[in-house]
Amino acid sequence: MYSKSMGRGNYLYKRELFPHFVKKDQVDNIACLGIGGNIGDTKRLFDKLFWFLKRERVVDIIETSPILKNPPFGYLNQNDFYNAIIKVSTTLSPQRLLNYILGVEKRFGRKRSFKDAPRTLDIDMIFYNDRVIKSKKLTLPHPHWYKRDSVVIPLSMMRVF
Repeated sequence: MYSKSMGRGNYLYKRELFPHFVKKDQVDNIACLGIGGNIGDTKRLFDKLFWFLKRERVVDIIETSPILKNPPFGYLNQNDFYNAIIKVSTTLSPQRLLNYILGVEKRFGRKRSFKDAPRTLDIDMIFYNDRVIKSKKLTLPHPHWYKRDSVVIPLSMMRVF
């Protein structure tokens, strides 16, 4: 494992599966998923999530970013977060992918107590192709992604945008 300070309380971690890249000749829809957590052994949980997603048929992992450790925002009285980006290919529509990732969060122990609360695993859909969607359940691209170190730094470390 390797770590490097990125300034402003951010630290970058490289592990066996983060970053990871698989060259694909053909892909369906491309979605960038932001993952994060700050309860328990989050880096180990990210590894478990990687292998879980590898076994699934509805998503195909193309690339992962390094892991970023960063301070919380919003509710500040909590541990630092670990965040990464997972780029997947999928045949699911954006709405179905959202339902799928909400189910994955629940399977990995996510409980929603209040806004910006500590969590075991958070999965956000940051992008889905170049789609723009504004609905009650889903906004794409993810609102304010470009203002968050937890998205911008890992995304900047990836090969393909």
